Amino acid sequence: MSRPELTGHASLFYNEKEARKYDSSSRMIGVQREITERAVELLRLDDSKPSLVLDIGCGSGLSGQVLEERGHVWLGCDVSRDMLTVAKEHEEDTKVLQSTGDLMHHDMGSGLPFRPATFDACISISALQWLCYSNSAAQNPRKRLTRFFSSLYTVLKRGGRAVLQFYPETAEQAVLISETATKVGFAGGVVVDYPNSAKAKKHYLVLSFDRSLAPRRGALGTAEQDQKQQHVTVGEALGSNKGKKQPPRKKKGIKTKEWILHKKDAQRTKGKDVRPDTKYTARRRRGKF
Repeated sequence: MSRPELTGHASLFYNEKEARKYDSSSRMIGVQREITERAVELLRLDDSKPSLVLDIGCGSGLSGQVLEERGHVWLGCDVSRDMLTVAKEHEEDTKVLQSTGDLMHHDMGSGLPFRPATFDACISISALQWLCYSNSAAQNPRKRLTRFFSSLYTVLKRGGRAVLQFYPETAEQAVLISETATKVGFAGGVVVDYPNSAKAKKHYLVLSFDRSLAPRRGALGTAEQDQKQQHVTVGEALGSNKGKKQPPRKKKGIKTKEWILHKKDAQRTKGKDVRPDTKYTARRRRGKF
């Protein structure tokens, strides 16, 4: 199954049909709830008093429900109007209850349009990786990530934290995301839960303003603590290539097929237009007559 990020803009992928399918899937609801509860745990909020939390890529409001259950006030934004329509229907179905959330249609890649120091915390579930793809010549992944993190740095209260769960397609994407957040002033790094599992593996970018509060513990899923908890350092999550397959090297004066395919994949990751791979890729051309 191809990644949805490769099919086009998120607002087109999450149309009315896909939004309702997403919201009606018991499996998806369970996964999103589990991820959100983990993100809130990493936020370290004080549940004894309500915090104002920004939910970026809120979708149909599944993550907001978790925040409400913990007594927090939240504002959700999403680029898909159809997702927000489903979320609004949930509010109307439960109008007998006091809702603590609000919704806004917005593309996070254009920056966050809120006053400085508005939010106590921020979460984002399965949305951040969309900024790593280009759907038009005007969209530059690095610029969109910079606008997003710069504005997030502004709208968070000092002392606040952000936990952004995402699915990087490659290690390069994880590095790009983490480096961009660091360049705008954030401290923190990536926590990887269940790093040895293909299906359960989850990346959480944990950001704060205090450089002494890097995520040093709490990652789930390896041999330590009875296969339940283990920390994966930021360096291990992003910078280490130990044990990984290294990219093919170019032989002296010769561009091998493996090297060319690797370079083309790297260009695609950056959102650049690349010719499709065919049986003629890297085939040597005959000399001209």
